[in-house]
Amino acid sequence: MFGVFSNAWKIKDIRNKLLYILMVLLIFRIGSVIPVPGIDMGIMRGDFGGGGGMLAMLVGGEWGTIFTMGIGPYITASIIMQLLTVAVPKLEQLKKDGAEGRKKINQITRILAVAMAALQAFGMTFAWRDAFSHWNIYIHFVAALTMIAGTMFIMWLSELLTEKGLGNGASFIIFANILSALPGGVLMLYDASIGTIWNAVAVIVILVLFVVIVGFTALIGEGQRKLPVQYSKKMVGRQMYGGQSSFIPIKVNLAGVLPIIFAMSILGFPEMLGNFFPNVDWLARASEILAVSSPIGAPIYIILIFAFTFFYASFSINPVEMAENLKKNGGFIPGIRPGKPTSEFIQRTVSRMSWVGATAYAMVAIAPIVMEWIFRIPIGFGGTTIIIVVGVALEIVKKLESQLLMRNYKGFLSQ
Repeated sequence: MFGVFSNAWKIKDIRNKLLYILMVLLIFRIGSVIPVPGIDMGIMRGDFGGGGGMLAMLVGGEWGTIFTMGIGPYITASIIMQLLTVAVPKLEQLKKDGAEGRKKINQITRILAVAMAALQAFGMTFAWRDAFSHWNIYIHFVAALTMIAGTMFIMWLSELLTEKGLGNGASFIIFANILSALPGGVLMLYDASIGTIWNAVAVIVILVLFVVIVGFTALIGEGQRKLPVQYSKKMVGRQMYGGQSSFIPIKVNLAGVLPIIFAMSILGFPEMLGNFFPNVDWLARASEILAVSSPIGAPIYIILIFAFTFFYASFSINPVEMAENLKKNGGFIPGIRPGKPTSEFIQRTVSRMSWVGATAYAMVAIAPIVMEWIFRIPIGFGGTTIIIVVGVALEIVKKLESQLLMRNYKGFLSQ
């Protein structure tokens, strides 16, 4: 991996792209520490904790800043649009219309993201009214408008990264959020190692397990089942066409990290409501019970990961459509008859891969929580953060390799 980065840095075009990504991420991190107009960050950090939970760390910034909501509303809007394209025939047709249809869907997604950001911003600033030096309707409106503008600015930055960078811009934003919290996690482990020999040994074991989890996550992220496809030969005029062999790649986890984010959103919903209504006792109790680190919340967390994995896989791949396309193009899976038997075989394969992927990602997501239970030491990272960091890192390496390959760069694979 380091060899790929080293060779990519030597090429001016790629080096400019890397510098562009770093510049945009630097702008994002600067905005993440600028407070909302009128707010007292001392009161915010003291009375409200200045956090927002694991989900806020992934998609948002520190509470009370102009980038508090981060890329969260846009991600939520994107997920909703993915679901609606399956349920609403008109949106499904737009998705099939190619580049023009995707452009319209993206525009609807942006509008939905702004609406969700407005709803969230006005609610959050109202909940934080005690943290403002002076509170009135005008300050409420200005603070909420500032947070909405911050989210829109981040959406624009993510689209710039997608357009001119080396991958998905929203992933880079989340990646930067996670890396910004890494020093705090390292310091937390260092503080935990001071004291007894047991604490030092426990931290060493945790670091070893962390390396194993990272390697396992990379293996699962790259894993796929290749379904062989054979195309029959046919005579066109005096020429014989077809007869090639190919394959259909089925990833181990088609849904990626989305099921984990869905599960965290549902379990964190009582906590989010509790932040808006801090004096409601049953919301505080529900947030404690449903916390992913609690004995009740952890099993529910795993069940939700499995449920959302199969839910996402059910509409991300259409076995019937794939079987029909193979049949139209003269293709078939060796040993499987065309038509319905092919679609049933693809469906069985997707289901098996979903079981494997959901099990693997659930293990990674719950592993840091189990380590906290066993060693009684707070761990400054979660399974979701590992999956996202490893996934984005692998995506960057793949993009760099493809860029180098397009430029006929010699020798980079052997270094």
